[in-house]
Amino acid sequence: MRILLTTCSYQDTPGPHHQLMESQGWEIVRERGPLSEARMLELAGDFDAFLCGDDAITRAVIEKSLPRLKIISKYGIGLDKIDLPATKEHKIPVLFTPGVNHTTVAEHTFGLLIGITKHIVTTAAAARHGEWLRLTGHEIWGKTIGIVGLGRIGKEVAIRARAFGMKVIACDPYFDEAFAAAHEVTRCATMDEVLTQSDVVSLHCFLSDETRGLIRTSKIEEMKDGVIILNCARGEIVETADIVAALHRGKVGGYGADVLDVEPPPADHPLLSAPNCVITPHIGSRTYESVPRQAMKSLTNLINALSGEGECNCANGVI
Repeated sequence: MRILLTTCSYQDTPGPHHQLMESQGWEIVRERGPLSEARMLELAGDFDAFLCGDDAITRAVIEKSLPRLKIISKYGIGLDKIDLPATKEHKIPVLFTPGVNHTTVAEHTFGLLIGITKHIVTTAAAARHGEWLRLTGHEIWGKTIGIVGLGRIGKEVAIRARAFGMKVIACDPYFDEAFAAAHEVTRCATMDEVLTQSDVVSLHCFLSDETRGLIRTSKIEEMKDGVIILNCARGEIVETADIVAALHRGKVGGYGADVLDVEPPPADHPLLSAPNCVITPHIGSRTYESVPRQAMKSLTNLINALSGEGECNCANGVI
C-alpha cells in the first residue's frame, strides 16, 4: 500500500499519529504541501491513497491517478481544492475531519481581532526596534460582531464574543436556533444584513460559488466605516485588490486573515504591506492540541476505509 502524505503540520507535529501510521506497514511518500496541480500530476498514478492538505486535486489529477487511487483522506474540513464531482464520478471516497479544530481556529480569530484593535503587532514590532510607538486602540466591548457561517467554528467564535461583551449577529443556511437562544445570537436573514450591521465581520463559511468574492467593493461600500474584517476561512472569499484599496482609504479599519488567495504568497503580495492588516501563514488550526486530533482523525478515516471496518467521515457520499 503506497500513500502520498502532503500535509506539513501532520508531519511536523509530534503525536500518536506517527506511531499509528508506521504500524500500518505502508510505504509513505512525504511531500511538503500544499502542492500545485503540476506537482500533483507529476506524482499521480503511483499511489493507493492521498492523505492531503490543500493540494490541488483536480479532475486531471484524479484521472491520472486511476486505476490505482482508492481513497482521498483530507486532513481538515475545507474541500474546495478537491474536484468532488470527479471523485464521485470515479467512485473515489473523499474523507474529511469535522469537529477537530473549531476551538483552535476560534481562538486564532480572536487573536487577530485583539491584535488589530489594540495595534499589538505594529507596536510590538516597533518596540523591538527601539521605537516607543504608543498608538491608541479600540475596545471591542459593546461592539457588534457579525458571523458569516455559524457552524462549529462560528459557534465557538460567538461564545468567545459574548464573553468579551460583544453583540453577536449571524447567518447560516442551517441556523441552529437552540444554540442562538442559549448564547444570545441574533439571526440575520441574509449575509448582506450581517455585513451592513457589523462593526466586526468574521468569515467562517465554506468557499463556494455563492461565497467566492463575497467581500468585494460593492459589499464593502455598504459596510460601516472602519469595519474590521476577519478571515479564517478561505482567501478567495475576499477580493484581494478590493480589500487592499479599502484599507488604504480607511473604509476598512482592519483586516485580519489566516488565509490568502495564493499560499504561500509572493513577496510582493499587496496584503503583506497593506495598512492595518495582520496576515498569518494559515496556522489557525496548527496547535499541539489540534494537530494530533486532525491527524488521528484523517488517519483513522483512511485505515477504516481501506479495511472496510469502523467509521469514517465521507464527504462525497461514495461510502
